[in-house]
Amino acid sequence: MIQFEHATRTYGSKIAVSDLSLTIPSGELFALLGPNGAGKTTTIKMLVGLLRPSGGVIRVCGHDLITETRSAHLHLGYVPDEPYLYDKLTGHEFLRFIADMYRIPRDLSQEYIKREIDRFELHEFANELAENYSLGMRQRLVFAAAFLHDPDVLVLDEPMVGLDPRSVRIVKDLLKSKTADGMTVFMSTHTLAMAEEMADRMGIMVQGDLKFLGTVSELQEQVDVETRSLENLYLEITSRPTGRQKASSNDI
Repeated sequence: MIQFEHATRTYGSKIAVSDLSLTIPSGELFALLGPNGAGKTTTIKMLVGLLRPSGGVIRVCGHDLITETRSAHLHLGYVPDEPYLYDKLTGHEFLRFIADMYRIPRDLSQEYIKREIDRFELHEFANELAENYSLGMRQRLVFAAAFLHDPDVLVLDEPMVGLDPRSVRIVKDLLKSKTADGMTVFMSTHTLAMAEEMADRMGIMVQGDLKFLGTVSELQEQVDVETRSLENLYLEITSRPTGRQKASSNDI
């Protein structure tokens, strides 16, 4: 479970995220949409502990990210928008490093590493240095690392960048399976079709403010546009000059 309670992040006089209150329960895939500069990346960085909120509280599985950082991180998996690796490590060595970071016992870590290599079809390059990887290979390895410790919460920032169609299908099927088993997924994306296909609920953020929260059907009910595609609905919400869209009662 993920909980934002009046989470705010400022940079000087600029408000990047404003008074965000949102609860994402176990077993839900939540998609955060919004134009560039809306506050999506700041929200994700606060959620994974890379930024401290200027105000409010963020909890992961009941653990405060500020006061119980280590406990919260043990429940988290994270796939950033750019797959950072250690170029002088092989894929296998990188996964072993991640396993050690999460203190997975050595008698289990090899089993877990093999599971992720199989799952993301890394066999061909698992023993090559990461400096030789393509963007897609890097992204698949980062996904493997994020799933290695069986997190309860998975945070994804533009997760399909660089992936070929087969890898995209592997990820989509895995996310559906994991959420059905109770995993919470928080995904930021510009790909509206994927949000419409995958998300149980979505939020639309504009200038740090959550303008809409709910399902596609609820969005269609609240926005009067001639062609009710998600693209038109999204553009209608994000083009409004002022005013906050009423959020669903399921947000808290």
